[in-house]
Amino acid sequence: MPTIFKTILLLTISNVFMSFAWYAHLKNLSQKPWLIAALISWGIALMEYVFQVPANRLGFTVMSLGQLKILQEVITLSVFVPFAVLYMHQPLKLDFLWAGFCLMGAVYFMFRG
Repeated sequence: MPTIFKTILLLTISNVFMSFAWYAHLKNLSQKPWLIAALISWGIALMEYVFQVPANRLGFTVMSLGQLKILQEVITLSVFVPFAVLYMHQPLKLDFLWAGFCLMGAVYFMFRG
């Protein structure tokens, strides 16, 4: 498997954990003290880093830092929208589409020859 695809796969897995670490406590632990939510989120975030650190190290062998960051942002939005809609039951908004178009513009400028 090409390095860029390995990077995308690892970053996608990382972003699933990241979304849960950052936002799931708003749904599942809203009645608990913030410290409890923070400790649980840190545990989930550890799994995020288990995938994110190797992904960035691998990706940096074939991409510039800027390219790696823009790729990360595209993956973040690609994971966050389904998370927000399906798990957090947030309404699907046209703003997600517009944000995606803006990121596609960023991808174009970072990856063009």
